[in-house]
Amino acid sequence: MQTRVTAILVAHSGAAYLERTLAGLARQTRRPDSIVTVDVGSTDNSAELLAAFGATQFVATSRKLDFGAAVAQALEAIGPAVSENDWIWLLAHDNAPQPTALERLLAAVEIAPSVVVAGPKLMRWDEPDVIDEFGETMTEFGASFAMVEGELDQAQHDQQSDVLAVAASGMLVRRSMWTVLGGFDPGLPSIDAALDFSVRARLAGYRVASVPSAKVASAGGPELFGRRTISDRRRASIHRSAQLHRRLVYAPASALPIHWLSLVPLAILRAIGQLLVKRPGAVAGEIGSAFAVAFGGSHIRRARRNFKRTRRLGWAAIAPLRMPKSHVRERRAQARETTRTERDVVPRDTRAGFVSHGGLWVVVLAGIVGLIAWGRLLAAGSLVGGTLAPLSGTVGQLWANVGYGYREIGTGFVGAADPFSYLLAVLGSITFWAPSLSVVLVFLLALPLAALGAWFAARRLTTRPFLPALAALLWALGPPLLGSLSSGQLGATIAHLLLPWLVLAVLSAPRSWAASAAAALLFAGVAASAPILVPALLIALIAWMAARPTSIHRLIGIPIPAAALFAPLVVQQIARGNPLGLLADPGVPTTGSRVSGLHLTLLSPGAGLDGWAEVVRTFALPGSAAAIVVAALLAPIGVLALVSLFVPGARRAIPAALVALLGFVTAVVATHLQAAYSAAHPSPIWPGSALSLFWMGLIAAALVGLESFRRAALPLGILAAIACAVLSIPLLGTYNLGTTTVQAGGRVLPAVVTVEAQTHPRIGTLVLTPQNGGSLAATIERGAGTTLDDQSTLASTSRKLSAADREVAVLAGNLASRSGFDASGSLNKLSIGFVLLAADAPNSSAHARAVEALDSNPLFTPVGQTVNGLLWRYGKATDANSARPLGNTDTPLGAGILIGQGVIFGLTLLLGIPTARRRRRGKVSGSEPEEPSRTFDAEVEHV
Repeated sequence: MQTRVTAILVAHSGAAYLERTLAGLARQTRRPDSIVTVDVGSTDNSAELLAAFGATQFVATSRKLDFGAAVAQALEAIGPAVSENDWIWLLAHDNAPQPTALERLLAAVEIAPSVVVAGPKLMRWDEPDVIDEFGETMTEFGASFAMVEGELDQAQHDQQSDVLAVAASGMLVRRSMWTVLGGFDPGLPSIDAALDFSVRARLAGYRVASVPSAKVASAGGPELFGRRTISDRRRASIHRSAQLHRRLVYAPASALPIHWLSLVPLAILRAIGQLLVKRPGAVAGEIGSAFAVAFGGSHIRRARRNFKRTRRLGWAAIAPLRMPKSHVRERRAQARETTRTERDVVPRDTRAGFVSHGGLWVVVLAGIVGLIAWGRLLAAGSLVGGTLAPLSGTVGQLWANVGYGYREIGTGFVGAADPFSYLLAVLGSITFWAPSLSVVLVFLLALPLAALGAWFAARRLTTRPFLPALAALLWALGPPLLGSLSSGQLGATIAHLLLPWLVLAVLSAPRSWAASAAAALLFAGVAASAPILVPALLIALIAWMAARPTSIHRLIGIPIPAAALFAPLVVQQIARGNPLGLLADPGVPTTGSRVSGLHLTLLSPGAGLDGWAEVVRTFALPGSAAAIVVAALLAPIGVLALVSLFVPGARRAIPAALVALLGFVTAVVATHLQAAYSAAHPSPIWPGSALSLFWMGLIAAALVGLESFRRAALPLGILAAIACAVLSIPLLGTYNLGTTTVQAGGRVLPAVVTVEAQTHPRIGTLVLTPQNGGSLAATIERGAGTTLDDQSTLASTSRKLSAADREVAVLAGNLASRSGFDASGSLNKLSIGFVLLAADAPNSSAHARAVEALDSNPLFTPVGQTVNGLLWRYGKATDANSARPLGNTDTPLGAGILIGQGVIFGLTLLLGIPTARRRRRGKVSGSEPEEPSRTFDAEVEHV
């Protein structure tokens, strides 16, 4: 019986391809017996081109149908088959057949009666010598693969004929088999539709063949039908949905519930895996695909009935045609290799060796200088002074103070913890046996850690070997860091240490998800340590996104972890009408005067011009001499930064200068903001962290300027280093000379109170501190005393006294002077067992008046003089009236905040874990190449 072929050409907005496709169809050496063209809702002139072609029948519909549904509508239009030897040839608008394609396909099926499906070799549309796809298969767990793709056609696969499946493009299928199998599965509208159809044909007892001599040009896979473009993430999502659909269709009835129940859990595990392999864009697709297949009504029941109706053979019949595990591993290794480009190669000339070019030696030198300056702290268990105080005694207590719960400071309140408390918890966990030791180590190692970060950051900015070492020295001995250390500003110190790593991560973030995640964590750390820097960092990040618009998807999420940390505090501060309180420095509130603009210009975050004012006074020189000396020592860096704007390479110096300007403006703004209070005195925002940003911009610009010089670069760099070293001498000697506020700490409260707190951990101590003007500051400390992680900017920025605060003020005022006030009720209510008169201003009238009043009060028993001051005991008090405070997980809100923050930081950490192989070293020349396009890696299988 004569073979009859009906060609079905389906188009959807494919006018750009139709002319070539129609020409190829018209030039066939074996003409189809009839041609049916179908237009499915095209928005271009595809319908006009199809109508003018002169097909046997033209079908047009305004509905947006998938390829399989359009073929079914075409078959319905032409009526039933005439004979058992009727065949249909499936083409899309972007499938241009070569003249002998249909003839070769028919020749293959005529000599093999068991073959009911045949497919051509698909060639790339714009590269006719490259195979786009030739044959399809699947793995043991159902993941689909093209057997051949992206290879130059050298007839190396022409012996391949018996395959598991072929693509829909150019497929020749016996019409009776199409009818028996029910066509393409409606649950597979694009990807894997032809694979599923071929598998069903195989399991029905028939064969599927590939015909290498039949060639059809293809501009894309079925996922592109009706779409102009498709992202790798969307393609991955479609692939995964198709695989899950087929898994449920093919599963035995007994295993179906297990497969259905495992969809979402496996999606979560696979999402974690996608983060580990740095494909966060696939996370939503993984979870969305699982939910869509599980609950989206994806035609599972109908497909299972159809599959069961036509199946005649077991899975063992097609097992030899599946892809072996060894081939799967090889294919995935090849796919990973194709993503490697010259950008992944580390240039030798721009990546100076850490040891060979002085990086290690500068770090060691900075460590030695740090030990000389702060070595006497080696025996300290904790630090006090400035914003410093001991940490809680256990790691559990540190982590109990994060999140949302009771804040054990003053009279106590329920509120959000400062983001800095998370950083303190992490630091304390490092030295878990003695959490306060971690703060001591920060001070001891601050200089070498600063040098290390600056060296690696500077390495990205210059090709001169000695310049990163110079940058490391300047950053480690910079006035902002040394001023923060000598003033006990822990937050500003940590921000200074993290800023170079943040810059390094942000510069790498446009081409690396791991770097983007690292930048997000570092951004959160800097923001938590120095909230005043957040506006400047956001402005810089927005500018970087504007400069790298194609990488905005990797940059826009950098502030998210910081936002998660600050969100509860933002809500509370705004609700209290004090949004500026968000910028307050974390830690113990300190008092001080506003720093002048001259001091900020000379990079002095505090009074004394980096210690040079005292040096000038020692030599009986005029006060203005200090400013002159500091300006002269900063002049080399300032001049080099200014010159960098007018030399070759100035384009790189401009961003550095803008960063410096951002830092300086931030420092000026910080000195004019009043956000927090210490007792009744203003606690100004420390400008040192902003000056660190200013100093960073100056150093970066100076490096660009030095790079433009040739022979003069080395002597100018040495001059700048010597000037900076001389400038740092007064600040480096502050601890050894006893002029710093930082001291080795001991107990927050006297030993008697500490011992009592072991039995009554909630017992209170009323601390009275004499103030200037004859007044007293009063606060309550619970247990062994308020620790650094207990501190809260909600308390230090509060503008109103609570009822409990007013009660404490009344109590303190009556206890500190003779009166007939019966304090026992308030003392019992507040669970106060001790009164401590701090040693500050022991000769003041307020101090003498308070001593006299407390000694004469029969409610109190004098304990005597302690290292913290005079102590009295109130014998009747315990902590019985002090209820257990709400922990950070005792309320749904507190638990929800911790869970939300934990999820965000957990996902960020997973994304930041490096999983790629180490990059190859090699020589590159020319400018930095553009970011390579990423190809979709074959998905990871799960049972």
